[in-house]
Amino acid sequence: MKLTKDQINDIKEQQSQDNKTKRVTAPELEKILYEALPALDHGFIRVIDYMGDDSSIVQSARVSYGKGTKQVSTDSGLIKYLMRHWHSTPFEMCEIKYHVKLPIFIARQWIRHRTANVNEYSARYSILDKEFYLPEPENLAAQSIANRQGRGDVIEGEQAKEVLELLKNDAERTYHNYETMLNQKYDGTTIDESKKGLARELARMNLTLNTYTQWYWKTDLLNLMNFLRLRADHHAQYEIRVYADIMLNTLKRWVPITYDAFMDYRVGGTEVSAKGKIIIQKLLKGEDVNIDNSGLSKREWNELMEAFEIKDKIV
Repeated sequence: MKLTKDQINDIKEQQSQDNKTKRVTAPELEKILYEALPALDHGFIRVIDYMGDDSSIVQSARVSYGKGTKQVSTDSGLIKYLMRHWHSTPFEMCEIKYHVKLPIFIARQWIRHRTANVNEYSARYSILDKEFYLPEPENLAAQSIANRQGRGDVIEGEQAKEVLELLKNDAERTYHNYETMLNQKYDGTTIDESKKGLARELARMNLTLNTYTQWYWKTDLLNLMNFLRLRADHHAQYEIRVYADIMLNTLKRWVPITYDAFMDYRVGGTEVSAKGKIIIQKLLKGEDVNIDNSGLSKREWNELMEAFEIKDKIV
């Protein structure tokens, strides 16, 4: 992770503030406010601002005054009820804003979650940093045969070295060409006084997708949980999962009661179809049920068996 001198100074200045407020605060989240939490080789996540806490959800659900119920156990019961029964609106009352530095190809995947306010570093106005994401060898994997979106076995040995060299050389070569077209180095110095630089909005199109970008990403608690439910899952792409895992920890610091309910009902829980419910009921009664008489496809059947860890029934 690399921070510019200006960013380091900004963080120190932000963390040195001693402001008083009448609004609710999350003490554990306050401890890491503005801090750059490392992600991948050059990336980071910073919590820039937030609004509300667990009591804000309770207050919204009851439309009451003040901080809501004083007893944590009562608040916990209500939040679990809301989570269990998919009453989503109270969770929208809390918001959080992140500063994220990430590779462009992950940013393009991330932006598919269209429920946030995003302001990205503009390569039309500024020169992108000379930083590229290069995977660790253990994260170099072949294409999965079974899953078009996933990874298969890890690539090792000489082939792994060759892939890493290709990624590094391509990134460095295109960045060199980027500087040449701009007629500027990434530190702002001019390369050739006799030449005009190409417009930044045009020169940027030559860069590789592992180049780092940055953005501010603001969302409400409900949509943050929707994001994390998908991106912190083991099926998600490794690179975006790294960021999601860090954000999951900030969720725990921010709204610990909601975090526990989220991990229980959304992350650790499972959804069952009407047919799936009938199959589980029959299995509990000791009846003979198999894929042929279940009415489910092979994928549906295996997903159901995996969810309930009935390994001897997986086909």
